[in-house]
Amino acid sequence: MRPSYFQTYTPAAPLAVFRVAFGLLILASVVRFWAKGWIDELYLQPRFFFPYYGFEFIKPLGPYTYGLFAVCGVCALLVALGWHYRLAAMGLFLSFTYTELMDKSTYLNHYYFVSLAALLLVFLPAGNYFSLDAQRQPAREHTHVPRWTVDALRLLVGIVYFYAGLAKLNSDWLLAAQPLRIWLPAKNDLPLVGSLFNYPITAFVFSWFGAIYDLTVPFFLLNRLTRPFAYAAVVVFHVLTAILFPIGMFPYVMIVAALIFFPPEWHERLLERVRAVFKRPSAAQQPATPLVYRPRVQLALVTGLALFFVVQLLVPFRYALYPRELFWTEEGYRFSWRVMLMEKMGQVEFKVVDSATGRTRRVNNSDHLSVLQEKMMATQADMILQFAHYLRDYYAAQGVHQPQIYADTYVSLNGRMGRAYIDPTVDLARQAESFAPKPWILPFDDEISGL
Repeated sequence: MRPSYFQTYTPAAPLAVFRVAFGLLILASVVRFWAKGWIDELYLQPRFFFPYYGFEFIKPLGPYTYGLFAVCGVCALLVALGWHYRLAAMGLFLSFTYTELMDKSTYLNHYYFVSLAALLLVFLPAGNYFSLDAQRQPAREHTHVPRWTVDALRLLVGIVYFYAGLAKLNSDWLLAAQPLRIWLPAKNDLPLVGSLFNYPITAFVFSWFGAIYDLTVPFFLLNRLTRPFAYAAVVVFHVLTAILFPIGMFPYVMIVAALIFFPPEWHERLLERVRAVFKRPSAAQQPATPLVYRPRVQLALVTGLALFFVVQLLVPFRYALYPRELFWTEEGYRFSWRVMLMEKMGQVEFKVVDSATGRTRRVNNSDHLSVLQEKMMATQADMILQFAHYLRDYYAAQGVHQPQIYADTYVSLNGRMGRAYIDPTVDLARQAESFAPKPWILPFDDEISGL
């Protein structure tokens, strides 16, 4: 009888390669963040931080924030080496996710992906092969693992790409080539190809290719015949985006993550080259030692993974629970793989009114926020509300009686003329933060059709 999917095994090499590459990449990211002075700039200098709803207890740790980044970097290195792997993977997940949640203004999709991948690594047997743990304790080494452990990572990468493609199926991206028609001409000084970015047709080509690429590349990576061409497209696509747009480590994260689609034989050849460099014995003659989970353990792991992926499949569609235009309100926008879909610019001026005297004063936002925080806050209603609550408490401490906070806001979305964003007659100091729709966001008066 043919074994069921959950009883089939595959070489552990893909998990080992993913573990090593992922750990080294996160270590490089931490070193880069530290070297550029971003820890101080983003997490020590600002007077106020924008927490995620429900995670208000997560805050920067003052000078100890450097220690948090050090822990993250050390854990990433230990994950790559496979030394105390399970504890290191847990430390990487917790430290990186804590860093990600400290301030909403630094949100990036690839931070979310790193947290999810690190969480998966806590439970996957990626440290059982080509690791210091296996070298120190040979009984823990397993050359083969259940197939679903590798497929879990493939599914996560596939969701990132496919959902990013679904998000591009909207009228602004496909029919107006926005926001690429705004961004590409700014790169017209690039050698050789820069002049092409001045033509609208270039933006349309990039928009349509980007949508088709995201929707199809996971399937082409799965197919043996199309995989080499698909991975070449991955490299070209992400290198190009790294050159054109300031999106940090995301292109390199995805170039590395896509390797999980290659067959085990390819990964084993790569590991053999690494062994040769470090003069380690070849694994060619090593007997197969499969990792066999006890039935209850496997059931618990598979059930946990199933619940994890149900959440990943459903969360990006939570925007459908909100009645108005997603790109305008951004209610349900984060954590949904919507990558580089908007050019949104805004300005906001806050007015503080003393409830007893009626005295009015204007707020200089830069007295309280960094440049990045002020830019991100000006176009996102939940951040505007959080800052309004901060101003309420700040001015109450300055002696203002029951401060009323009003916001005059103007926002431009994907090249449209700026328009009022927040109802200027609503006292934001009295509005509660929640997941409920925010009725004080003014109507968009336009339509962006699609997903």
